[in-house]
Amino acid sequence: MVEVQNVSLQFGKRILFDSVNVKFFGDSCYGVIGANGAGKSTFLKILAGELSPNTGQVIIESGKRMAVLSQKHDAFDQYKVLDTVIMGYEKLWQIKNEKDAIYAKEDFSDADGLRAGELEEQFAEMDGWNAESDAAALLSGLGIEEALHQKEMHEIAGNQKVRVLLAQALFGNPDILILDEPTNDLDVASIHWLEDFLLDFKNTVIVVSHDRHFLDTVCTNIVDIDFSKINTFTGNYTFWYKSSQLALQQRAQANKKAESKRKELQEFISRFSANASKSRQATSRKKLLEKINIDEIKPSSRRYPAIIFNQEREAGNQILEIDNLSASNHDGDLFTGLNLSVNKGDKIAFLSKDGLAVTALFDILNGKLEAKKGQFQFGQTITKAYFPTHHDHFFSGHENLIDWLRGYAESEEAKDEVYIRGFLGKMLFSGEEVFKNSDVLSGGEKVRCMLSKMMLAQANVLILDEPTNHLDLESITALNNSLKDFKGTVLFTSHDHEFTQTVANRIVELNPKGCLDKMMSYDDFLASEKILKQREALA
Repeated sequence: MVEVQNVSLQFGKRILFDSVNVKFFGDSCYGVIGANGAGKSTFLKILAGELSPNTGQVIIESGKRMAVLSQKHDAFDQYKVLDTVIMGYEKLWQIKNEKDAIYAKEDFSDADGLRAGELEEQFAEMDGWNAESDAAALLSGLGIEEALHQKEMHEIAGNQKVRVLLAQALFGNPDILILDEPTNDLDVASIHWLEDFLLDFKNTVIVVSHDRHFLDTVCTNIVDIDFSKINTFTGNYTFWYKSSQLALQQRAQANKKAESKRKELQEFISRFSANASKSRQATSRKKLLEKINIDEIKPSSRRYPAIIFNQEREAGNQILEIDNLSASNHDGDLFTGLNLSVNKGDKIAFLSKDGLAVTALFDILNGKLEAKKGQFQFGQTITKAYFPTHHDHFFSGHENLIDWLRGYAESEEAKDEVYIRGFLGKMLFSGEEVFKNSDVLSGGEKVRCMLSKMMLAQANVLILDEPTNHLDLESITALNNSLKDFKGTVLFTSHDHEFTQTVANRIVELNPKGCLDKMMSYDDFLASEKILKQREALA
């Protein structure tokens, strides 16, 4: 068990946590959520002992071992990949080194023999003889091929280091596992493997993630950081979100009787529990929803941006025709032979093992890049709005946000300050915030500005390249819902599983040796054995 007692933390005048009391225990998985800047990663550092609070303490049950996903990606550069994983179990690693040092002595004494015997006993009790095979299995599950296991960490790529450090945290069956954004830099197969690992993990997990599908799959509880307080709720992220929104609606209906509210909430729990039982969610596995106390459900005080994409004119039937399109870079072909007829109302998710392939396609469609081969043609009625994954160059000036957004307005009416403030307000820029200079914005603020720019365009075709990067869960949810409701056509790519599954009605996968085009959901695409064989043939 981990117990947080009366913890407070303040930076200058800003109070991050105020007298926080919370417990983590059992074989539960706690998903820590909160708006950008709420202190999610800071809270994990306090739990891990990497940061001391101003007041209070964190108590870890005696004899329990905590493992933390390291954020220091270069700290193990001088060690082999396999050894780096085993080092996650510090005591085992120390015993192994001491034992090996004794056996390496030329003048092996009786005392050395006795000490070696003690170490061998401890080593066996900690399952040390299986350490290398267990570490190798973790690495393979996370997509680190066996040929890299004996390499030194400085010899492998940055995204591979992240996976090795994740394996390090998972190694040795820790009693408490703390993970900050563990799905970053993982592909779909590795995320699925990690989900299964955590579902089978019998100890306590505390995790921060912006991946809603991941949180829904593995979490039994949600830990909400809001207004310097921390509250825990039973259930996964979707249950927390929907129940808190229902409670918020009920609070707005002041005349609703208490008994009526309880009945409505109980019916919601029953419906959600029935749906969860048909999936592989941890909430279903542990049947916690059936034990929920109605009083646990509280309205969320979160602010969600109002992302609303309207079309100035509805598109005709001719949207986009792509004929034998190919693209390449200095490393070779990114994709070849793309033939695509985009239909009115299509919401197409573009996939590729190499994200540069999708970016190249979108840049070609927006006149930013020349194709290696082939051609494309948009319909006469089409207006486009493009969200590029690399957009820092849009924020190199020193103008305030009103002037920045006004620069993309086409009509005089749209240039009006009240009109511009309305768009910025929908994206949570209010009051004096609209006078911020555009070159000092955070990553999430830049994304919200780019989305304001797209909303202002009132286009009938939206093209979005990884729009969920840098966004908090509230903004991702708002964008997700907006694209689901949008009546026009959407071409997009995203590493967010839930986002892709709920928006896309068509999947196109780009490959150097050909492309796949399927009218189906993302989950169906991933689960299809027939498509898997087709993908392997193009690999």
